[in-house]
Amino acid sequence: MAAEKEILLSGSRPTGQQHLGNYIGALVQWLELQEETHAYFMVADWHALTSTYRDTSDLRSNIREQMIDWLSIGLDPEKSTIFLQSAVKEHAELNLLLGMFTPLGLMERCTSWKENVIERGNDELRTYGFLGYPCLQTADILVYRAHVVPVGRDQVEHIEKTVDIAEKVNFLYGDVFRVPRWRLSKQAPLLLGTDGRKMSKSYKNCIYLAESADAVAKKIAVMPTDPARVRRTDPGNPDKCPAYEYHKVFTPENRHPEIREGCTTAGIGCRDCKKILSDAINEQLAPVREKRAALENDANLWRDALEAGNAKARRAAAATMEHVRDKLKLWP
Repeated sequence: MAAEKEILLSGSRPTGQQHLGNYIGALVQWLELQEETHAYFMVADWHALTSTYRDTSDLRSNIREQMIDWLSIGLDPEKSTIFLQSAVKEHAELNLLLGMFTPLGLMERCTSWKENVIERGNDELRTYGFLGYPCLQTADILVYRAHVVPVGRDQVEHIEKTVDIAEKVNFLYGDVFRVPRWRLSKQAPLLLGTDGRKMSKSYKNCIYLAESADAVAKKIAVMPTDPARVRRTDPGNPDKCPAYEYHKVFTPENRHPEIREGCTTAGIGCRDCKKILSDAINEQLAPVREKRAALENDANLWRDALEAGNAKARRAAAATMEHVRDKLKLWP
């Protein structure tokens, strides 16, 4: 008899169209996880409000763009549960209940609180929501009885707080929650933006999944390369070239030796090297663009997928909350 798949929760704030950094850093791994686990992928719109509460004018369009990109790259509503955080009100109920058990100091020791509010003095983030978002994140995880949460190293402390809160409630009331564990996400190659800085929407240096082949080629064409290659005849060092990091990800592996040798011997110029790269990226994005066009032409496709995911998430969350209310002797 086959072993039952583990439950996994992951998600991200809706920030609009996804770029290649999002794709390589998280989404490619999600495609593997939906095959291996019972995966829940959450559009974390409430979490977005913890830092963008002053202006929510783009929130709905950002949710739409994120959903379309997720479905375009191959996240499958038949294999995973893709849902909107705010559509499952049990998150809010459990967050409220967990707040009764959560020591204030546990939240104040959170790195993001200390760095943004205490050290930088950002009073706009001195809010109850920003202070308590690790408690809401705990509710997100526990309400689906997740076994595992994939995280980067900088997020491990958040899951450790989830464990602390869950274990405290279990100590007081018995077997209330499944205590999750964290798992480090695979280290993805660092893709810098088109200006050589960290890829960030605020820097306007991203390459988006939704962009046309021509737009991708134009952005790749102006990317910085090894600064030592001033002239076409100058040899370069691929390890100092931001474009070569893209080659490692998108260009077929059998071409890597050719590209490396061409750079180090000046056998090929940066323009030719970038043409190989943009062709490789566009070849990989071609089926994504095709799916995206269908989703953009028929809004019911992504809306239906989201509503189906919301319904599945509600059923799972409702079952958990029925158990929680029973264990805490709350009115059924």
